[in-house]
Amino acid sequence: MSQPNPKVVILKTGSTYPAIKDQFGDFDEWFLSGLSPGLDITVINTEAGELPGDPTDWDGIVVTGSPAMVSNREPWSENAAKWLAQAANQAVPILGVCYGHQLLAHALGGEVGYHPEGRESGTQRVELLASAQDDPLFGSMPSTFSAQLTHKQSVLRLPPGAVLLGHNEFEPHQAFRVGKCAWGVQFHPEFSDAIMRAYLGVQAPDLESEGFDSQDMINSVISAPEASGLLERFSALVTENKIG
Repeated sequence: MSQPNPKVVILKTGSTYPAIKDQFGDFDEWFLSGLSPGLDITVINTEAGELPGDPTDWDGIVVTGSPAMVSNREPWSENAAKWLAQAANQAVPILGVCYGHQLLAHALGGEVGYHPEGRESGTQRVELLASAQDDPLFGSMPSTFSAQLTHKQSVLRLPPGAVLLGHNEFEPHQAFRVGKCAWGVQFHPEFSDAIMRAYLGVQAPDLESEGFDSQDMINSVISAPEASGLLERFSALVTENKIG
């Protein structure tokens, strides 16, 4: 008898800008495009207060980005954090992205807040540390790679026992792992270069007021296949984990 497909839940923690949603769809759709079609994926609207039952009902968990701020500690977000802490303690594979990365860190005892130097946006380089070489998710990646980023808040202090995997000059905590299989990444593996350009276009007035050259940032966007490949690797890891 064949194994059922691994069950993965996407915790959707918000929605993108309306103009971007009209053109490209929403966060959950971008993850659905990047994750393996061999997964049985359910999307839960966490921002609306939904939680997906017992964490051990799932073979993998993905947490999206959000326009919300973890440091606001909204009730839906705090409830999701408690649920994620349970999932991590039960060694269910987790991939938290941007807000999800910060929420996972907060859930496990780290500190999240506004980055002291402001916003990071556009295509940036991420550098992996030696600790990533034998990491189940990052081990096959090049030591530096391009990634799409847009955030104002950051993980200011990692959770106790976390392994720092990647950083760059601006952001000291681009990627971490807690335990065997709970990962947070500040960058966006689900963003295409077209989505990144659209973000910068929407953000242009704010970027200009913050001293950035928005057109230069848009022109500097390139594709980031190594970062995007993280979703396929997480899919493979979840599948291998289920088969045991």
